[in-house]
Amino acid sequence: MATAVESFRRHSVAGTSLQMISDELGLTKSAIYHHFRTRDELLEAILEPVMGELEKLVAAAESARGSRAQADAMLTGFVALAVAQRTLIPVLTGDPGVGDFLRSRPDWSAVVQRQLALLAGVEPGMAGQVKAAVVMAGIAAAVGVDYPEAGDDLARLQDELVTAGRRTLGLRSPRGA
Repeated sequence: MATAVESFRRHSVAGTSLQMISDELGLTKSAIYHHFRTRDELLEAILEPVMGELEKLVAAAESARGSRAQADAMLTGFVALAVAQRTLIPVLTGDPGVGDFLRSRPDWSAVVQRQLALLAGVEPGMAGQVKAAVVMAGIAAAVGVDYPEAGDDLARLQDELVTAGRRTLGLRSPRGA
């Protein structure tokens, strides 16, 4: 799956074939087909754990009291997920083929819409929705950047992403943070 993600990064989902992945691994095409009959099956296997984790984060954020607390819980949870999956998230969120695939799965599409609603809940209307979309896309893009100054300090990256997200959404840091 790591080879598939790297191929998706280089060539996009639509530009990657199972043959390309099997060639990269030095396997026969039938060896790949034994596990995944289609590229979509492979993409689903890659996305499933991430979407499962996102579903848990959304449910936890929805249980918070008040729109600001919900948005902050969603923000901090998504940042933690994005940092933990920093090689995968930028690839998946920046690829139109993945967007099409997510829309073909109503259950996963609904999770993303709930995530967006939680982040947008701080400010009603289109302004809140735009800010939420900017935060989601910004986090997804920013986790894939190398920050030489930070080195391997993922906690610092996480803190900076949460701070930037809070500013964009108009959230204050919780007391004592």
